[in-house]
Amino acid sequence: MIRSLVTYSYIIGYIPTQMATLRRLQKRKHDLDLASYDELVYETPRRWATNILKKAGATVEISGTEQLPRGPVLLVANHEGNFDIPVLISKIPKPFGFLSKVEVTKIPFIADWMTEMNCVFIDRSNRRSALKSIDDSIETLRNGHSLLLFPEGTRSKGQGIREFKSGFVRIAQKAGVPIVPIAIYGTSRLMEQQSNRIQPAKVYVQVLPSVSLEETESIDEFKQRVQHQIERALAKLQKGE
Repeated sequence: MIRSLVTYSYIIGYIPTQMATLRRLQKRKHDLDLASYDELVYETPRRWATNILKKAGATVEISGTEQLPRGPVLLVANHEGNFDIPVLISKIPKPFGFLSKVEVTKIPFIADWMTEMNCVFIDRSNRRSALKSIDDSIETLRNGHSLLLFPEGTRSKGQGIREFKSGFVRIAQKAGVPIVPIAIYGTSRLMEQQSNRIQPAKVYVQVLPSVSLEETESIDEFKQRVQHQIERALAKLQKGE
């Protein structure tokens, strides 16, 4: 219980203390190139995520980061638990934004940082808004920023990977960027499998080689290919635990 209170308090309390840092960065934005600015902005979320994992008692074993291409990419991962985001922000050596529920924009301070990280907000209850989020994602990638997307659309909570939705294929195709599949195993043991109480656990992450849609391949075939790659990687991570 104490670990949960300490971790949740840090999750909520740290970002508001960093607003002065964000304002200073925003003033320097026009003096820096895109990659340099993204990296500077990312330093605070990365530190936040790393400290969250420490307070939660999480240890993370990651492999394959050397396969990350230069330039903007669409990171595509299975969605096991709420700790997926902190794990990837902490361990992926590349700044990225991510798709998030629009409700997050109502949280003071956190929404400011997410906007500066080039996150895209989606209202799943509004079809027009959902379609706009696809366009926003394409534009973000075309502008040179990387994005993370969970094609399952919801957390599996360790109950097996759900069927991927195909939207990520269209986003990457129209933006002209490669997809980097990522397998995550163990984050649900930190919280979701503990009745939402935070407990120490080991998490495994494997970054797979980047892939792109082949000319002879349909969107559905490519979607399944990416999902199968992640599923095979997950099976190996589970066996090697």
